[in-house]
Amino acid sequence: MSITARDTSRTITVLGATGMVGRRVVEEARARGHLVTAVARRAGSITDREGLRALAADATDPASLATALEGADTVVLTVRLPPGQEATLTPLTAEVLEAAARAGARVVVVGGAGALRSPEDPGRLLRDDERYVPASWRPLAAAGVEQLATCRRRSQQDWTYLSPPALLEDGPRTGGYRRGKDTLLTDTDGVSRISAADLAIAVLDEIERPGPDRHWTVARIEPRDLMDMNAG
Repeated sequence: MSITARDTSRTITVLGATGMVGRRVVEEARARGHLVTAVARRAGSITDREGLRALAADATDPASLATALEGADTVVLTVRLPPGQEATLTPLTAEVLEAAARAGARVVVVGGAGALRSPEDPGRLLRDDERYVPASWRPLAAAGVEQLATCRRRSQQDWTYLSPPALLEDGPRTGGYRRGKDTLLTDTDGVSRISAADLAIAVLDEIERPGPDRHWTVARIEPRDLMDMNAG
């Protein structure tokens, strides 16, 4: 399929495009006029249309990755692994970083909250704070910490790591979010959450206007702030 890019558009490859976050990133990118390659192991649920190319590929296979990243200036890694496969996240991320380096593409990793600092104890990672990470989530949280470490080992490469809040839900798009650094953001009730649709807004904002932090997080806007934003 031939797609003609606008002068302001970017070419974005989304890995894990059929997942909760991935499909929202694809939608947000297309809505902003970017050219998107949506990559998943099974891309049958994605249909080629204006500005969008669907590609079935295995992100762990170097040849498949090279094809998926061809022509991309930005790669968004949104892959989520099922329980029991957490150990594969680090080598997968390393493969994506290596492929992106060869392609000359920037990498935006939508990672895990476990690598954030606890808001009550900044010297403690969220992975080790049972108030936010119950025991059943600990393996996934630990995998996210190692994933960030894998990125940091490539200090010369252009990457950024977005840690979502403690709760990431497939909820409505409010159109806004709060941005923080490497400490978990909570609201006045002590809750840390955001919808996947609003997280996608943050991802595309970062692609279009990169922020100063390599590791950062977001959270939903407080309801009263959202009312003020809508009123304005």
